[in-house]
Amino acid sequence: MNSPAVIGLCMFALMLILMAVRVPIAAAMFIPGALGYWAINNEMALFNLLKGSAVARLTVYELSVIPLFLLMGNFATQGGLSRDLFRAASAFIGHVRGGLAMAAILSAAAFGAVCGSSVATSATITQVAYPEMKAHGYQGRLSTATLATGGTLGILIPPSVPLVVYAILTEQNIAKLFAAAIVPGILAALGYLVVIAVYCKWRPGLAPPSEKASPSVRRSALWKIWPILMIFLVVFGGIYGGIFSPTEGAAIGALMTFAVGMLRGELNAGAMRRALLSTAETSAMVFMIFLGADMMNAALALSAMPTRVADWVTHLPVAPVVVVMTVMVLYVVLGCVMDELSMLLLTIPVIFPAVMQLDLWGLPPDLKAIWFGILVLMTVGIGLIAPPVGLNVYVVNNLAREVPMSETYKGVFPFLAWDALRLLLLLFSPGICLWLVRMM
Repeated sequence: MNSPAVIGLCMFALMLILMAVRVPIAAAMFIPGALGYWAINNEMALFNLLKGSAVARLTVYELSVIPLFLLMGNFATQGGLSRDLFRAASAFIGHVRGGLAMAAILSAAAFGAVCGSSVATSATITQVAYPEMKAHGYQGRLSTATLATGGTLGILIPPSVPLVVYAILTEQNIAKLFAAAIVPGILAALGYLVVIAVYCKWRPGLAPPSEKASPSVRRSALWKIWPILMIFLVVFGGIYGGIFSPTEGAAIGALMTFAVGMLRGELNAGAMRRALLSTAETSAMVFMIFLGADMMNAALALSAMPTRVADWVTHLPVAPVVVVMTVMVLYVVLGCVMDELSMLLLTIPVIFPAVMQLDLWGLPPDLKAIWFGILVLMTVGIGLIAPPVGLNVYVVNNLAREVPMSETYKGVFPFLAWDALRLLLLLFSPGICLWLVRMM
């Protein structure tokens, strides 16, 4: 009964119980991991691990890219860039039926290029776009569903905090993963626009048309967003061009976003305090989850579960693509109880070695790892809006309290249909995300 495998299963069960009773996710992983490590080894081995594990994790240089990208996104939020993005998009397409919803998607995609967080993108764009859509007679179902869905672009369009975490866990090149995410991100945004157009044509009452903006309003709106384009070109042009590393690019992007906010007069003392405090809080949460996942994964490694899982998967009498599809379903299910970072930190050390042993479309190991990372990221995005516990839906409905959550979920289903189709396209056509990587 005290075999490492049994202890490993008990650790998983205890972790799920702790999550069910709303214990913070970091503690829900750390406590079972510590108990399991103690049970498999002894208390002195546990203490020896604990005295060095936090220092080892928190001194990883590559992880500094996370708070830097978060700081860049918070400076953009407090500097009013999200507001200008939505106004520019609505000035050009707001007059068509569903145009403000389309503008919300476009502004979420553009804001995701300087943010890296799904929840932050949803919350920021909702505060800007929802009052406008409500004032123009948009129904709550379409408005909140669009804003929750648009937020998923925050982790798909580079920079992406979960993608950085995946790169570090699997020892992959961050720049190549960012490049692989660009085409799927664009496909996602374009598909959402089509969904809105079809939805509004089918249910015209959801989104009445607005007045067309004058040429002067459009020119003014465009002029206000040129700094965002400049930041994107400098940061990602430098990263992809090999001028600087992703960490250096994140630092430069944060500095440029700060400078733009100061020059526009938006980043006053209060805004600076909010940006720094939000970055510190989110970074602390991320690193606490790292420590909890490290403890759990150390115990799992001691129980030999990753090796057992990899061996079991490679001997399954099914096609390798079926195994990957099963993993995708698992991530959607886990999305009901866990956030995206927790899922990656807990599952990738177990699942990734197994997937790498499969023969998938004849891909070499490096390209297979990048392709699988984008698949995981897209699946995690589905979990953020899928019922019953889509995190983005909760964030948006917390800001739009008059809209019942059931209405938001009804509005989300058309977007989920496109997400499922896009996931299948990428699953069976890896070249969609890999052709840019091959050009690097």
